[in-house]
Amino acid sequence: MFKEVYSELYKTTDIAYADASPFQKLDIYYPTEGEGPYPVIVSIHGGGYCTGDKLGSDALVAWQGLKRGYAVVAINYRLSTEAVFPAQINDCKAAIRFIKAHAEEYDLDPDHIGVWGSSAGGTLAAMLSASAGVAELEDLSQGNPSQSDRVQAVVDWCGPMDLLTMDIQFSESGVAGYPTNIPTSYGSKYLGRLVTEVPELAEKANPATYITPDDPPVFIQHGTLDDWVPVQQSLVYAEQLKKVLGEERVVLEIIPGAAHGGTPFNNEANVSKVLDFLDANLK
Repeated sequence: MFKEVYSELYKTTDIAYADASPFQKLDIYYPTEGEGPYPVIVSIHGGGYCTGDKLGSDALVAWQGLKRGYAVVAINYRLSTEAVFPAQINDCKAAIRFIKAHAEEYDLDPDHIGVWGSSAGGTLAAMLSASAGVAELEDLSQGNPSQSDRVQAVVDWCGPMDLLTMDIQFSESGVAGYPTNIPTSYGSKYLGRLVTEVPELAEKANPATYITPDDPPVFIQHGTLDDWVPVQQSLVYAEQLKKVLGEERVVLEIIPGAAHGGTPFNNEANVSKVLDFLDANLK
């Protein structure tokens, strides 16, 4: 089924948005109806910063936006097996700048870009939301330095925001989650050190560090039984956002009984709800 759907899509694949790594590539999928320039959904895959690919389940979900007239851009980024933080957000920002610089060439609308990520991809989406123009996270040597990395809407599915608090939150919630403060955790691999040994670096990897009043609207969803990322991560982050952006620009939905992704998120009704949010902010 996946191959059949993929083969029928109107697409341009494996476009290099930078040249520091073979992973710095993106795919562009186009609607079969309507005329461009198309508003854009950028899909950022999850995988604990150490696995995953742009041609995966996250892109498959985002493809539903094609029916609403969006172009979908699925990006890869350097994994922690190749480079540690901030390489991943450097790459995401480089991809946004590339999209804007080449918008006319690829028939994309550079002023209407939404970002949708799950798990690690959700964190990177949140980082794009909060840290636009933050020099220490940009690495303009990756290309298109004259372009802004600002986006207009963000969807975060169960992203880990504060690596320093995850183990405590699992303990408080009663969910038997995967520990973060061990050398083999995805968080420690992401930072390149045991999380608690580098608290200042962990703070730099936390989107809340960068929130400003001009950040775009954010839609967050998280399951109560998530054993990879405690639900409190989203509860706390949403409150941090609301204090700066206001209640009306932050949507938080907690999904009872849901684990880390899967059908409670990917079902047609829920995806339609996400697309409604994007429509309200990108069209």
